[in-house]
Amino acid sequence: MGTHALEQVELVGERGRAPSRPAPVVWRVVREAVLLATMFLVYTAGRQFAAKHTGSAFDHAHEVLSWQRWLHLPDEASIQHAALQVPHLVEGANLYYASVHAPLTGAVLLWLSIWRPKAYPHVRWTIVSLTGLALVGHVLFPLAPPRMMPGFVDTGLRFGQSVYGPDASGGVANQFAAMPSLHVGWAALIALSMILITRTKWRWLWLLHPIITFSVVVMTANHYWLDGIVVLILLGFTLPLLLRPGLRADKADRPAPFPVKSVAPEPALK
Repeated sequence: MGTHALEQVELVGERGRAPSRPAPVVWRVVREAVLLATMFLVYTAGRQFAAKHTGSAFDHAHEVLSWQRWLHLPDEASIQHAALQVPHLVEGANLYYASVHAPLTGAVLLWLSIWRPKAYPHVRWTIVSLTGLALVGHVLFPLAPPRMMPGFVDTGLRFGQSVYGPDASGGVANQFAAMPSLHVGWAALIALSMILITRTKWRWLWLLHPIITFSVVVMTANHYWLDGIVVLILLGFTLPLLLRPGLRADKADRPAPFPVKSVAPEPALK
């Protein structure tokens, strides 16, 4: 084998090695995680600020119930009491409310950032905008959830699954931030995004997520019908951010998780 052939073989070997530096996708995921975590901290701080202005939360709750009666919306207390006849159903609803909302949203955002990087910014800025609008609602319209009102049952406390605690000062979040419902808003946005971005025939099953979520927040008395209706209206205002050109970038356009360099064919040896 000549010297030239040996140099070619060595060059091919170098090209075929995996790069020692972290792949660009890793840095992108880390960057997005830090960005979203920072935004979540800002949102949490805003909710805590809103929690200090809850003097009118129960007055607003009576107003919301009155508006719902005027709109002839189904009676939530009756729906809840019917569901309580099937304890396992309510326990499942409590679990869905506490365990699916944030983890599923985070998992979808992670998947999009890796496998649909062209579409991901559309979803990211839409969810940030929707959350910002919701925070304005929490500050301007503090609202006691149905479970704090007469005629309703706090199913989380009833079955020992509460994420909030026995009173308004306990738990992990401002309990007077019922209007609008980000549980419903995020679920609807995630479902719509996955239906528009993915191409599988099974993508329509994503519609089950917002439908189940809306049912769960009513059954557990964590939100009123109007909390979900209002957030869907706000989502409509943010849709131009989601539907910008490039949302449905072809699957083949996405980068591989780890960069792969082409390998030159080895020249024939004489």
